[in-house]
Amino acid sequence: MIFREMHSSEAGFLKKMLYESLFVPEGKECYPNSVLECPELAKYYLNWGSIPYDLAFVAEENGELVGAVWGRAHQPPHQGYGYIDSDIPEIGIAVKSTYRNSGTGTRLLKLISEHYATLQVRSISLSVDKLNPAKRPYSRMGFVVVEQNSSDFVMRKDLLT
Repeated sequence: MIFREMHSSEAGFLKKMLYESLFVPEGKECYPNSVLECPELAKYYLNWGSIPYDLAFVAEENGELVGAVWGRAHQPPHQGYGYIDSDIPEIGIAVKSTYRNSGTGTRLLKLISEHYATLQVRSISLSVDKLNPAKRPYSRMGFVVVEQNSSDFVMRKDLLT
């Protein structure tokens, strides 16, 4: 498997991965694809490369993109679900189902964390549904809960010591 920075021509893949990242509790119906056009989700992929700290890495297997991690420093009033501060990029991550539990997500998280650290970004954040089992691996990778609401945790990982 190859892990590399995403090419600008592959920005459409972020939309596909954003859909993959939407947590659906067991027994619930999947979201329609049209949900990605809602402004509160579209801001995670539209005009990729135009916002400070837009950064994405992909996992590629035999020429097929199978996972991605991306970060964007949303600016008010366009904060994302995991917003903490305008200089803390919020990340998203998704891996195609057949490649989950293979270490792909961990490798992608390490890549983006290391790259943001080289840019002197002090922290990154994310939002995770309280029912999503992904909270455990995020915690193992150094993310800590800093805020919560009725359904989600906002987690932060400090990159600079």
